[in-house]
Amino acid sequence: MGSLTVRNIGEDVKQRLRMRAAANGRSMEEEVRLLLADGAAEAVTPAEPSTGKRNTPVRPETAARRVLLVISGGIAAYKSLDLIRRLRERGFALRVVMTKAAQEFVTPLSVGAIAGERAFTDLFDQSSEFDVGHIRLARDTDLVVVAPATADLMARMASGHADDLATAVLLATDKTILLAPAMNPAMWAHPATQRNLKRLLADGVITVGPNAGEMAESGEAGVGRMAEPMEVVGRIEALLGQSSKPLTGRRMVVTAGPTHEPIDPVRYIANRSSGKQGYAIARAAAAAGAEVTLVSGPVTLPDPPGVRTVRIETARDMLRAVEAALPSDIGVFAAAVADWRVAAAGEQKLKKDAGGPPNLSLTENPDILATVARLKSNRPKLVVGFAAETEKVIEHAKAKLKRKGCDWIVANDVSAEGGAMGGDDNAVHLVTAAGVESWPAQSKDAVATNLVARIAAAFGKESR
Repeated sequence: MGSLTVRNIGEDVKQRLRMRAAANGRSMEEEVRLLLADGAAEAVTPAEPSTGKRNTPVRPETAARRVLLVISGGIAAYKSLDLIRRLRERGFALRVVMTKAAQEFVTPLSVGAIAGERAFTDLFDQSSEFDVGHIRLARDTDLVVVAPATADLMARMASGHADDLATAVLLATDKTILLAPAMNPAMWAHPATQRNLKRLLADGVITVGPNAGEMAESGEAGVGRMAEPMEVVGRIEALLGQSSKPLTGRRMVVTAGPTHEPIDPVRYIANRSSGKQGYAIARAAAAAGAEVTLVSGPVTLPDPPGVRTVRIETARDMLRAVEAALPSDIGVFAAAVADWRVAAAGEQKLKKDAGGPPNLSLTENPDILATVARLKSNRPKLVVGFAAETEKVIEHAKAKLKRKGCDWIVANDVSAEGGAMGGDDNAVHLVTAAGVESWPAQSKDAVATNLVARIAAAFGKESR
């Protein structure tokens, strides 16, 4: 027989042929020849007596959610084995690409054994490139995950390199890319890595981690640990949720902005909060399908679409509005509530006179986060607080998590150097009972999207 040409078949059949051929290490032509041979052998065997009924074609099962995992070369590559196992347990269709350096830490044989399909390692592999294999790997998936993502691979991604299979796939894909960075803390903090990260975030790449903790190297600690496999799984599940709106049916109350505590009719105690982060969270939650009530202090931002906005002035007003919004599944308390107010605000404007400045007696405002977190009834299932700190950010956030009784704390540095107060960008640490996850500097919209994805993942685990 001459060479085979296959036409007029559905794209779903072509896709299954490609995946079958790649799994068996054969070209599509070889795979079709074998299938035809098997079919011909069945055709010449004695047929069973006809029942007079037409055979009903078997419809293929609904395709599983597809993940392409890229493993790059770092000591954290050992975590990729557990990640593969966790994904397969949850029914994901998984294919794996390994860089040359990754093979120094884990072998293609071990990866293939756990993944149930051979790992792809070579850009010029004749058994897969017969059909432009790197393009098929890049496109025939729902999500590309890079775990671990080393500083070197991130640099090559940011520069648009395509000199091996991993970078070629990452450059050719039109799907979302999720990075789980892992490297030494000094490498993570280096200006070059942060520049590359900023470029990748601007290109639409999403990150999970890195976390703070002990490194593999003796005596090394800091931000650089790869997110734990279940953290990565949670982010993948949120990104590939069965519904494009994973918080549909959930109620959320969000607080945002400052509070103004009056001194007299024209003066007040306040802070520099712009409300941008809380408003971004409300928008992201509404986009994810949640029914959102935003309790906002005095800001100049427009009401987010699809969100019920309640505008207030003081901390006591905010507490009343939050309590009125309960019960709720989720509470995110991003507002910068004034800790104190004037015990007796002046009914008339205080005048400057020869007697010197007025003696302002202060009293403590209600603690909205702690009040809601300690409710006996109507407490949200997930209570998320914010910690705006100027020093010892993680240390103070951990103490606040315990003191307030909430479930998560999102901590950030609001010193003048950080620029978070009033700015458009933020760098936060997510502090939970399980540990600390340090997120890279990114836009407040990106922080909101990532936080809502984490919330959706937490509720996704609850519903399983």
